[in-house]
Amino acid sequence: MDLRSKIILISGPTASGKSEFAIKIAKKVKGEIINADSMQVYKQLKILSARPDPKQYQKIKHHLYGFQDVKKNFSTGDWLKLAKKKIAEVQIRKKIPILVGGTGLYFKALTNGLVEIPNISLKLRNQIRNLQKKIGQKKFYEKLLKLDPSSKEKIIPTDTQRSIRAYEVKKFTKKSLHEWFKNTKSNFLESDFIKVYIDYPRQELIERISLRTKNMMENGAIKEVKSFIKLKVRKDKSANKAIGVNEIREYLKKQKDLSETREKIAIKTRQYAKRQSTWAKGNMVNWIKLKPQDINKFLKKI
Repeated sequence: MDLRSKIILISGPTASGKSEFAIKIAKKVKGEIINADSMQVYKQLKILSARPDPKQYQKIKHHLYGFQDVKKNFSTGDWLKLAKKKIAEVQIRKKIPILVGGTGLYFKALTNGLVEIPNISLKLRNQIRNLQKKIGQKKFYEKLLKLDPSSKEKIIPTDTQRSIRAYEVKKFTKKSLHEWFKNTKSNFLESDFIKVYIDYPRQELIERISLRTKNMMENGAIKEVKSFIKLKVRKDKSANKAIGVNEIREYLKKQKDLSETREKIAIKTRQYAKRQSTWAKGNMVNWIKLKPQDINKFLKKI
């Protein structure tokens, strides 16, 4: 497998061993690893985000890990800008960029381009959301089709979130959301990438998630959340969505005991892994799917 001038993308559900796999590839091909996980960017969420161990950093260069403060939001657009810059820097050094993570939207933005819709005023967005709540989704969808008939082919009647988004974009920009998508292109060619998805069997993944949750709880997750709480991060900030933050917060308030907290974190992580797998089935169709038993065979080919 010729990897010269290629960009390697590695994805998979949480706890599927992506980071370890990426390091093995990096050693073989003289690669450098670039983070593609939306929670591993945050400085103060090392344990809950399962950020790679610093010992691994010493062996292989890692980029875009643990640099962003939890008090600031970090968008897909922010990541894409930095990732493109890092890819170029790695290639200048004659190394192979290896992007690894579980945030599907990051990979989609990189391979398909990112829609750069102008910022819509909060006032208008709230007006549209209130309208949808007032008249209900059925009537709101009918209004959307009058405003933007092309939505009929792209959005199903029950999809509330996309209906609202399409309505606000058309209302604010006078241009259909689907036109914005159509005119969006990536900076890269499809042939620039080798795309690998680690496809773990469900039961094995559940066991891995349980073990990882146990290790997190034993290795400082509670202390990490205590420090996070002291920072008084606003509720609208993305870092609050990290699995474990709210669950451990409840434990610290004595609303849950330790075993309940650990189980709740494991359940939420399993649900997240399932969403990642579902997303991959619809959006990572042409990726190489590797079962755990296929990993060594793949490594021998490169």
